This record gives sequence, C-alpha cells and structure tokens, in this order.
Amino acid sequence: MKIENTKAQMRKGVLEYCILSILQKGDAYTSEILNTLKSAEMIVVEGTIYPLLTRLKNAGLLSYRWEESTSGPPRKYYVLTENGTMFLKELDKTWNNLVNAVNQVTSTKSTSNE
Repeated sequence: MKIENTKAQMRKGVLEYCILSILQKGDAYTSEILNTLKSAEMIVVEGTIYPLLTRLKNAGLLSYRWEESTSGPPRKYYVLTENGTMFLKELDKTWNNLVNAVNQVTSTKSTSNE
C-alpha cells in the first residue's frame, strides 16, 4: 500500500470543509482558494477544485458573482450562501468531534497487552 494514496484520500475527505471555511472569511476567486489551500500544504490541482466548486454551488452552499479585473478577464468570485453557512457550522461540529475521537484513539495505548 502506498502512503501517498492514503494521504491524498485524507486530504480529499476534508477539502469541501476547507473550501467552505476559506469562503467564510470572505468572497474569493478560484486562484485565491487554490493559493490558500497550497499555502496550508493542501495540495490541490485545478482539475479537482472546479468540479468541487460546481458541486457546492449546485447544492446551494455557494453562489458566485463576476467582477472585472484590471489584470485580465473578469473573475468569478465565490460566496458562501446562508445555507452554506449553516452547513459549515454543522461541519465544524462534526470536525471537532472527529478530531477528538481520532486523538482519543491514537493517543490511548492499550494496557491489556502489557
């Protein structure tokens, strides 16, 4: 089993949560989202993020607006919707529960084998 495959699956599992969290801080266009993810060492390629943004938009969690750019074509800025904000709050709870559970499992050593 290759460790890189497992690492990639772990990152994919939290990608939606990370994108919604980024947009909670303010509207952003795709390059800004990618740069934020990359700076946090969440390696993501454009071919992964565009379908994910579309899926989140189709689910009513995001909307977008076009804005003129001084350095090129207009940019599509993604915005967290009210449903997206509520969804993110639920994900926050789930994430905290998951982190606590994983920390409990991975930091507790069994005394039955000693």
